[in-house]
Amino acid sequence: MIVRPRPGFFRLLFVVRGTILPRVLPHILGIAGLACLVVFTFEQGYLRLRVTSPAPLSLLGIALSIFLGFRNNACYDRWWEARKQWGALIIEVRALTHAAIALLDDGRAEQPVAGQQAARRLVHRNIAFAHALAAHLRGYDAREDLSRFLEEPELSRVLASGNRPNALLREHQRELATLLREGRLTDITWGALNERVHALMSVFTACERIRFTPLPFAYTVLLHRTAYLFCLLLPFGLAEAMGWFTPVLSAMIAYTFFGLDRLSDELEEPFGTAPNDLPLLAMTRTAEINLLEALGEPQPEPLRSENFILP
Repeated sequence: MIVRPRPGFFRLLFVVRGTILPRVLPHILGIAGLACLVVFTFEQGYLRLRVTSPAPLSLLGIALSIFLGFRNNACYDRWWEARKQWGALIIEVRALTHAAIALLDDGRAEQPVAGQQAARRLVHRNIAFAHALAAHLRGYDAREDLSRFLEEPELSRVLASGNRPNALLREHQRELATLLREGRLTDITWGALNERVHALMSVFTACERIRFTPLPFAYTVLLHRTAYLFCLLLPFGLAEAMGWFTPVLSAMIAYTFFGLDRLSDELEEPFGTAPNDLPLLAMTRTAEINLLEALGEPQPEPLRSENFILP
């Protein structure tokens, strides 16, 4: 995720790092080169264009911009929904941690040491869940992170699962059920803790829905094709009326359309590693710091942005 102070007006016009420009620049230069070729052949008399008015292209451009706007809004909704779900995740792991410590590590249980150990296991499992969910959504192996917070044989059971976040929630409910049978939790306290586990399950399922349900492919392809065809035809419609200003205008329009299209692609997959995607690792580290502080254990440093990008 790009995190940087807003530059001033003049710097805003020329800033490149953290923008979409480097990823669409080859396409823009291609359109500008095509426009130069079209204008040169037209000026030399090798090309005869019977375009009396650019109005048809203008109408197509307006329609295309409307559809790109719709797609951009749909992709931003996915991005914002993903961010809200991760905000809810941090809320729920904090709430479950505070409840577990208060109910199991209050110093009044018949076996206070056992209560402290159970609370510590629940809190460490919450941290492992945040790491496992980030890895599940981004498609990498979080074995090293999980091994820091889980013990055997639970670690082996989780690593053997095809869905590690789900396996961790299953371990949560298994331990809560054991505590209930042993009499260290009442029905009411068990229900309160179990409700927090269900809330984590809701967040986890919502994140899977966003991650594994893309926008309709046919809709995306239609906009891709139309944007490229429009930008390729644009120099032919402007050459006669605009002359050598055609490459400049074509490049500006191509930057707008290609930039919106590429930005929508990034926002459509909010859990990826593109510059505009969510900083899952940074949010996971935030949860880890908060939960370890609640246990009174040493905390790592927060992740910092590198070249204005927060991982």
